[in-house]
Amino acid sequence: MNLLTFDVKFFAFIQNEKFYINHLKLTNQKNFKLAKQFALQLFLLNMVTIHENLKSFLEKIPDPEIPVLTILDLGVIRKATENENGEVEITITPTYSGCPAMKQMEYEIRNVLEINGYKKITINTVYSPAWTTDWIPDEALEKLRKYGISPPEKTSQDKLSILGKSKIVKCPQCGSANSEMVSQFGSTACKALYKCKDCLEPFDYFKCI
Repeated sequence: MNLLTFDVKFFAFIQNEKFYINHLKLTNQKNFKLAKQFALQLFLLNMVTIHENLKSFLEKIPDPEIPVLTILDLGVIRKATENENGEVEITITPTYSGCPAMKQMEYEIRNVLEINGYKKITINTVYSPAWTTDWIPDEALEKLRKYGISPPEKTSQDKLSILGKSKIVKCPQCGSANSEMVSQFGSTACKALYKCKDCLEPFDYFKCI
């Protein structure tokens, strides 16, 4: 990534997330430099590095629990590098501690790379920074909606639940916001079960984390 591309991406990052306003509550010019430094640290922590040689293999591996998404869509692959000796290092971040799908993901990653001629493969699991649904790109959110799962909003956590209020979740079938939660847990721990009051269809909602 060249310097200009990095600067544009970083500016878009702090504009989108508004760390210097929402997280630090710093609005004057004097404190903007400090806020920008903080945002830069978060930006670097959230950067994803995928070697082009490896991307085509990794993007074919489906998420074991939500097959409409790939592991790249899910954002669990934080780094995938290959050195001049053909040695591969993969860094993955679990969606949550103890996620049962992670072992299957590791197996699939190693298997697809070995099939394609890679012999030395190192897979590292990191927990910091913690995975968040903010890492799921917009095109993957649309995949979820078309698959019948209501996608998480672009937020790091569901603050309405903290206040004891019900979250407004749109039905992926008819688009109605007139829905109700049936259970905190749906088909997997990362989803909640909802029911649309208009079309009466049940559906999963991918929880914000």
